[in-house]
Amino acid sequence: MMKVVEVVAGLVYRDGRYLIARRKADVHLAGFWEFPGGKREAGETLEECLQRELFEELNIRIDWPVPFHVVRHQYPEKTVELHFFRCGIETGQASAIDCAEIRWVWPHELADFEFPPADRPVIEILRQEAIGGIS
Repeated sequence: MMKVVEVVAGLVYRDGRYLIARRKADVHLAGFWEFPGGKREAGETLEECLQRELFEELNIRIDWPVPFHVVRHQYPEKTVELHFFRCGIETGQASAIDCAEIRWVWPHELADFEFPPADRPVIEILRQEAIGGIS
């Protein structure tokens, strides 16, 4: 049976825009853009994992994450279960500590960046929301 990796991703939102991060050159899916987050460690809740990952990667403390969407994606070597959460920055200024670069982008701009396949359904939902397609 194929391993399922649980991953959290933060839809960090501010003034109408989302924070996205570019993956470093030496990691799985290198160079792709993503919503920041990472793998859950043993004993962590998904929310705790997201708070830890965003602090480690971006030096920000977030407010309580709100569950948004779950995507299961099959890669050749593993299955990833991505838990997306909406959140905002409580303290800190986001900076690219453990990623190649970061950007704040409007929902309609998300399609201009190359994301891993697993992120695409969420990008579509965010774009629809922004144009009023989903209430």
